[in-house]
Amino acid sequence: MTRLKLEILSLVLAALSANVAAAPPTDATVERNASGAVFAYWTSADPVDVFVADRADAGLKSATLVSRADTDGSATLPTGDKRSYVLLRDPRSGQVVRVAERLVPLERGSNFRDIGGYAVAGGRHVRWGLIYRSGATPMLSERDREQIRALVLTEMIDLRSDEERVLAPSRIDGVHYSAVGYSMTSLNFTASVTDSYRAMPLGLRPQLRLLFASLLRGDGPLVYNCSAGQDRTGIATALILSARGAPGAARVAAAPPPRDDPGGLPPLDPLSPAAERDAADRPGAGREQSGRCAVREIPAGR
Repeated sequence: MTRLKLEILSLVLAALSANVAAAPPTDATVERNASGAVFAYWTSADPVDVFVADRADAGLKSATLVSRADTDGSATLPTGDKRSYVLLRDPRSGQVVRVAERLVPLERGSNFRDIGGYAVAGGRHVRWGLIYRSGATPMLSERDREQIRALVLTEMIDLRSDEERVLAPSRIDGVHYSAVGYSMTSLNFTASVTDSYRAMPLGLRPQLRLLFASLLRGDGPLVYNCSAGQDRTGIATALILSARGAPGAARVAAAPPPRDDPGGLPPLDPLSPAAERDAADRPGAGREQSGRCAVREIPAGR
């Protein structure tokens, strides 16, 4: 082999080595244990600098360094009332990966989750702190409400029926609220799970129009909800990810679990007659929403 070929081969190998070294951290997650301690986990062949910020769009200059040149793939994060966003930096390449706790830890909320971080087309990811899904929010504590205010939501789109919204009005305030009227009796719970899920996007067309219109306008962080935060919100989340070209694995992760899955819906379906009776017995049930939110009620059929 000539000397020129050897030099070219050396340059190619050096370039390949640099690309390998420049690989950003992968499989990044933020998790909270039963005692409330919060940890970041990741996979990387290189040391990683760990930063924490209180805004999803914060840069490294406004973030706090938690751990420098960390090599064990995990770090303990500071805890507090404000939601934290973690920035993992490869010191060699300067590449940064953002990650946050998916579940917003509410005391009396249901399934309030950030859908940031899911992979979409073009090697990109859904931005953290921008799109939230949730169950109903009639029982939020004052601490829960403070946590939600810190998310700086601009829009709340309620996927629930008229009956559900009367039985369990939201306690989220200061957020523009949208709903489209329909009756719970129009939901077909006698069909198979597969048929129900196939029909759901058609039945929710007016609500989905509101949701996608808000996303296209880019008004700011928003939340959409149903009662349990699983079926209707799961379908809506899968549609959002599908529109962004997410691979099947991401859509499956976001979709609702089967009803016969022990880790799926709770034993008492919030849309069942038994749940109606339970909700009707709660103090304050049946009252109209008090007007804390800017309500934009849209009649059915529009």
